[in-house]
Amino acid sequence: MTDVMKYWTMSAAGRDNLELAEGPIPTPAPGQILVRVAAVALNFRDHLAIDDGLTMIFPEPEPFVPGSDMAGVVAAIGAGVDRFTPGDRVISTCLPDWIDGPGPGNARLGGPEALGSGHYPGVLAEYALLNQNWAVRAPDGLNDAEASTLPMAGLTAWNALIENGHLRAGQTVVVQGTGGVALFGLQIAAAHGAEVIVISGDDAKLADAKALGAAHGINRTTSDWVEAVYSLTDDQGADHILETIGGHHLARSIEAAAVGGRISLIGILNGYEISGGIAHLARKKLTIDGIQVGHRRALENLVRAVDRIGISPVIASRYPLADLPSALDHLDRGAFGKVVVTVA
Repeated sequence: MTDVMKYWTMSAAGRDNLELAEGPIPTPAPGQILVRVAAVALNFRDHLAIDDGLTMIFPEPEPFVPGSDMAGVVAAIGAGVDRFTPGDRVISTCLPDWIDGPGPGNARLGGPEALGSGHYPGVLAEYALLNQNWAVRAPDGLNDAEASTLPMAGLTAWNALIENGHLRAGQTVVVQGTGGVALFGLQIAAAHGAEVIVISGDDAKLADAKALGAAHGINRTTSDWVEAVYSLTDDQGADHILETIGGHHLARSIEAAAVGGRISLIGILNGYEISGGIAHLARKKLTIDGIQVGHRRALENLVRAVDRIGISPVIASRYPLADLPSALDHLDRGAFGKVVVTVA
């Protein structure tokens, strides 16, 4: 182990403020683990945080490291660490200290912040220093790039469909888009015996989604996707909808949902103000579930499921650590699956 590491840092919002810096490798304090990072998966949240400063606090006087989702190997441990030993493969929990239950937070602020928000350190670095409670063991069956995609995208879909949604075989699941959360939702739902309908504006991506297990694909640019869902389900509608767009688009998901259906509100692509018909909401007896990723116990459940079911995360492209700007550009263009930054 050398004494110096590279890491991305910023002291103000805006991609132009990103800097690839060098500094000393930290030493873990009591209760901490030092992880040699192998891969970092990017999320839409990273775009919002880096470009717009979403939820970020810029501590003074030191800049901070962005990024929340990583896979790596424990290089050293601090005193009192009892969950890991050097050499263990781990992945981060993107929402620190949320172990189980409803989690930390309050009525004014909501739930916890993620790693790499300024509230907590990030992982776009050759080494990351984490509290031992902010990590879980990586799945045996995935490589580092694949494992890095689980903490936010994978867990969000798992939480929506399994932990909260109690998905059953034979139910109908509508997945919006073909990004990381959507494709995890597709694979998790199909593995549990659900009939999956994918909505996209790209026929090639719809074909790829069918190859992953989707029963149907609907091109939202050439047809009314809600009417198409009605047709495919004999007017029954969808039992589960992964609402990854948000904003006024929620109204369309309310239309498409079955009686007693569940809509998992995940995305904010269409903004932070939601809309939808109260009559449909009441008459259909719908559940709208706000999803903020998930807790550590659920991530541990997902890791076990990935190894047993054999889910393979879809990676659109890999970029070296020094080429983070290109990885962010790819994220902006939209990807079929996840964009990953490889470190080691």
